[in-house]
Amino acid sequence: MSTSTRSRSTCTTTRTTTRTTTRTVSRTVTRTPSRVLAPLLAAGLLAATGSAVAPTAATAASTAAPSVATAAPSLVTATFGLQATRIAAAQKGDPYRWGASGPSAFDCSGLVYYVYKKRLGKNLPRTASAQRLATVRIAKSSIRPGDLVFFTSYGRVYHVGVYAGGNKIWHSPRPGQRVQLSTIWTRAWVAGRVR
Repeated sequence: MSTSTRSRSTCTTTRTTTRTTTRTVSRTVTRTPSRVLAPLLAAGLLAATGSAVAPTAATAASTAAPSVATAAPSLVTATFGLQATRIAAAQKGDPYRWGASGPSAFDCSGLVYYVYKKRLGKNLPRTASAQRLATVRIAKSSIRPGDLVFFTSYGRVYHVGVYAGGNKIWHSPRPGQRVQLSTIWTRAWVAGRVR
């Protein structure tokens, strides 16, 4: 009888160990930082499309994990743009306040400044017109999430927002309103990409 009891105990212990191992693996996968996943995703996309990036001296000398620098520039820019869009979306509902640049209230250029300079470390001026001059102008047909949309009247910039895709922007519209996702309402706008 005692042999039978020991056998059951061992079996129970083995099952518990197996479940614990499975949980540990799940946690490891879900906690992988995006700075590790982005290069792996880039490498996978490059392999799938048959495109190749010429190795640099730094990457040829090192056999360490792939870095963002080895990915295609357009993919790196797209990933960066998605980060900017997510940060802007996280501010949804924060109130408009003239001259404010976060973290709990914004004017239009203050939201863009907060997303790019404060959160992503990009050197970007504080006002919408200065932000326009600091970006690379791109064709409307080339706009991607994270690019900036500058609204103009008679050649002057009067409003800015972060492009979210689908002809929509994240922006802080005006007094009495909050950071929101809106459809682009006019044809008088230009697109800029943060360098």
